Amino acid sequence: MNLTPSRRVSAVLALVLAAPAWAAHGYIDQRDIAPIHGDASAGAAKAAVCFACHGPNGNSLVPAFPRLAGQRVDYLYWELAKFKRGTRPQSPMTAQAATLSDEDMRNLAAYFSQQAATADVATPASPEASRGEALFLHGDARSGTPPCQGCHGTTAAGLSGNAYAAYPALRGQHADYLVQRLKDYRDGKLSDSSNDFIMQGVARTLDDASIGAIAAYLSTLTPTAP
Repeated sequence: MNLTPSRRVSAVLALVLAAPAWAAHGYIDQRDIAPIHGDASAGAAKAAVCFACHGPNGNSLVPAFPRLAGQRVDYLYWELAKFKRGTRPQSPMTAQAATLSDEDMRNLAAYFSQQAATADVATPASPEASRGEALFLHGDARSGTPPCQGCHGTTAAGLSGNAYAAYPALRGQHADYLVQRLKDYRDGKLSDSSNDFIMQGVARTLDDASIGAIAAYLSTLTPTAP
């Protein structure tokens, strides 16, 4: 079918307007994002393949894989979008996200955000976790580390408002996963959004001991309820 120049322009414009925000080139500005909504029941129909790594209903049994159950819907959606864009380090998620539509990602995010997170066996308090709590709540002026609660909330369950919607809840997350994530930020491996840039700056103030302490503290907290 031959289109006139004006109709070709209209067709291209329609495709651009229909594309999700993450499909554009350049970094994703997450400072003021529209709330994410999805169909949890439709997400459940596609979630079974995720259970192999992330556990039943998103309660990961392997410390290297993040717990998804009860995680914030906006964070889950935007992380999938970053994998879809191919800007996250190569992992099994790269191939999994490549075939997902925008609707799929919204539905999966809605599903996992509504699942109940199960608590692991209580981790005993330790000097390392106590130091991590101090860093999380108060930061460290000597190293220039800001308090993590500024973006993740005093209870590590996240903060309300569009500016904070895509920051994850951290309480009850696996320590091994958190350590690797913070090191990836510190090494500049995660750099696809305004939130990534903020976390890069924070992580570069942390040495390995500080990263381990924060991860140890967060892993002792009861997971977030949906």
